[in-house]
Amino acid sequence: MNDLEKLRVLLVHWVEHNLEHAQEFRQWARRAEESGSEEAASKLEAAAQEMKVLNNSLQTALELLGGPLEHDH
Repeated sequence: MNDLEKLRVLLVHWVEHNLEHAQEFRQWARRAEESGSEEAASKLEAAAQEMKVLNNSLQTALELLGGPLEHDH
C-alpha cells in the first residue's frame, strides 16, 4: 500500500472517529446544560459543529484522492 492509499484509509477512519466524538460532545453538552452550566454546554455544541466543518474538509480531501478504497466501503 502506498502513502496515498494509506491516507485514503486514514481519512475514512478519521471521519468516522470524529463523528463519534461529535456525538459525545453533544451528549456531554446536554449533561452540562442539565447541571446548570449553559456556557460550557454552548462550547461543547460549538465544538460538535466545528467537527462537522472539519469532517467536510477531510471528506473533500478523500474525494480528491479518489474516495475510499474498495475494502473501506
